[in-house]
Amino acid sequence: MKSVLYIFTFFIAFSMQAQSKYEEGMKKAFELWGQGKDSEASAMFERIAAAEKNNWLPNYYVALVNTTASFKTKDRAQVSALLDKAQKALDIEFDKQPLNSELLVLQALIYTGWVAFDPMTYAMKYSAQVTDLYDKAQKADPTNPRAVFGKAEYEMGGAKYFGSDTAPMCAEVKRSIDLFGKFKPETPFHPKWGLDRAIETLKDCKQ
Repeated sequence: MKSVLYIFTFFIAFSMQAQSKYEEGMKKAFELWGQGKDSEASAMFERIAAAEKNNWLPNYYVALVNTTASFKTKDRAQVSALLDKAQKALDIEFDKQPLNSELLVLQALIYTGWVAFDPMTYAMKYSAQVTDLYDKAQKADPTNPRAVFGKAEYEMGGAKYFGSDTAPMCAEVKRSIDLFGKFKPETPFHPKWGLDRAIETLKDCKQ
């Protein structure tokens, strides 16, 4: 009985230690990202992903860090490298969870990165896929505010370009803000970004 209890206690202690290392690593990676050290944050998330093969979040953040970084540059080689890295990380988790709403949103964001970089080349290729991905993300999780806001923001960009009415998109932005208010991430590390941008977008709607 004592040996069984010892093994159980050891297992619990080991699990707590592993969890602690995961939490420490994630916190450090977010800290680096917050300091604008995108490549260091990405590398940290990659190391965590290698150790946490059954956890989709580290690779999700590898993809998100590199995707958001791609919007900061107009250098073709750099954009291509960042978005390719993001896609490879996302593909690892997409193969396991093809109906994960957050992964669908991130795939749409990666395609948006290509469209934003070179609309003439990539808009025709990816625009329909972007809206379809956001639709799938909303269907997979109707409470996901990023799925609602992402689609509204993307369609608003097209409406402004063609001089169309943006009122329907603004209504969806408002709906996304309502969803952000109710959204409760599963853990401190689950996606919760987007509210600030949605609020700023709604201000533009009212101008």
